[in-house]
Amino acid sequence: MEHHPAAARLTHAAALAVQQHGAGNLLRVVLIVMVLGCALTAWLLLRGYKRKDD
Repeated sequence: MEHHPAAARLTHAAALAVQQHGAGNLLRVVLIVMVLGCALTAWLLLRGYKRKDD
């Protein structure tokens, strides 16, 4: 398995954030990213169903 330095840094930063500030900020970021991802996915899927019937 390949090791990615960026993933290791993100994991370390997330662990430090949880230790220093608790899970509140991390949970807030995860929820915001999840909502934005769902909105983007819905937009991409619904965009494909928009057709003009002449």
